[in-house]
Amino acid sequence: MLKKVFMAPDPGRIRLRFATRAVLGIGLAVVACGLAGHSLTGAITGGLAALLALFTVTDATVRGQAVTTALLPAAGLPVLAAAAALQDHAVARDAAFLAVVGLGVYARRWGPRGHALGIFAFMLFFAAQFLHARTGQLAELSASVLLSVATAGAVRFGLWCYERRLPPAAVPAPPGGSGLARVTTRQAVQATAGAGFALLVGQLMSGERWYWAVGATWWAFVNTTSRGETLVRGFRRVLGTVIGAGLALFVAVPAHGDAVLTVLVVAVSVFGIFYTAALSYTWMMLWVTVLAAMLYGLLGVLTPSLLALRMAETGVGALGAALAVVFVLPVSTHSVTDAWIQRALRCVHACTAQTAARLAGDPDADPAPTVGELEQLLARVRLSVAPLVHPLNPMLGRKRRARQVLALLDDCAREIRGLVAVAADPEASHDARLAAACWRVEAAVEALTTGRDIEPRTAPSATEPALAHLHTLERTLAELSTPLRTPSGSPLVGA
Repeated sequence: MLKKVFMAPDPGRIRLRFATRAVLGIGLAVVACGLAGHSLTGAITGGLAALLALFTVTDATVRGQAVTTALLPAAGLPVLAAAAALQDHAVARDAAFLAVVGLGVYARRWGPRGHALGIFAFMLFFAAQFLHARTGQLAELSASVLLSVATAGAVRFGLWCYERRLPPAAVPAPPGGSGLARVTTRQAVQATAGAGFALLVGQLMSGERWYWAVGATWWAFVNTTSRGETLVRGFRRVLGTVIGAGLALFVAVPAHGDAVLTVLVVAVSVFGIFYTAALSYTWMMLWVTVLAAMLYGLLGVLTPSLLALRMAETGVGALGAALAVVFVLPVSTHSVTDAWIQRALRCVHACTAQTAARLAGDPDADPAPTVGELEQLLARVRLSVAPLVHPLNPMLGRKRRARQVLALLDDCAREIRGLVAVAADPEASHDARLAAACWRVEAAVEALTTGRDIEPRTAPSATEPALAHLHTLERTLAELSTPLRTPSGSPLVGA
């Protein structure tokens, strides 16, 4: 895990810039709140709002990101007001919190914007419980949110908008359907049920810190689709929280709210959250736990027993999510994996077709966006297959097949990238054999996605780079047929 985090490639230093900009944006937001005369509670609320604005907004274009960022307060401030107004009315507060959970997950059907607005709304309700916000503080807290989102937006879209020099990110839509067949609808019901369980049990454990259990349930459903993904994410959240609480015992508790040390550790934690998010949810949760512990230290309530309660509440939340995905409208890991793998294979064909057209001299053919989409789809395949390759999965045969599928899909992506690099060469010329090779790739993809067999073929060795990449791609697709078609009780694709 250490090697995965610290040795993982960072093309274009995107993760490094992402994390460094987050520290800058959140730091400036907190400073702005301080200069405006806001209290510690207001500064913490503002810092959280800035963190969410920089972390959760993932629209494909910079313009879309700016619009979503501007809409965040519209989604969050009414929720913050409701949370503060209902603070002393437990039943109504709990019902409102569960409604926010369900609506926040349901909003993901509208893509990255709905996803970001749902998270922002949930987290402001959560923050109101964390800070015990009252109606008398609403004006200050609302001003902190507005000021901090504006500051974060100025940093992201003005001071340091590195995304303008990058091609638009392809964001694949989740599997579709209608009614209860839609994954987002099922997840909304699951998340509400799981959060209800976490809320009740969490309150039995602590009438003051119960919201940690609800938060753990909520985050188990973020960026997951299937039952297996949610279970793995819940496990990683518990693991990261336990490790982070252990680290906080040696860092946050001895600090006793010391301002200089707190600022330093908070900055490191923010950097860690943003830098490791794309690599390891366990590591991200470690830094989230340390950050929360430092904030509790500033508020003067941090103790070892509080950290123990934090771990217990997180376990309850993860259990609530697990029970919900297993018993409430379950979404099979294998059905979701099947959908993502088939989309990745079709994208392989689209990349090949665009590249072949480019080599044939078509000036409008551009494989670059399709390659970006393929990378996104492969990331989704890895996430979906994660439960099958998890170390705790006892089904060794299925685990071995899943790893083989991932390796072969990565090989396909490598050949596609090489093919696109050849096509980008202005001196690359069209070979008459390319059309036949592309047709065979199309036929192989069609066979894999419809359940037909791929006829084995021994291609002659090719010295031309484009043709060599296509021949290797053919062989890799043929090799994929075995793990994807091996009969088992729980097939990866179409067995």
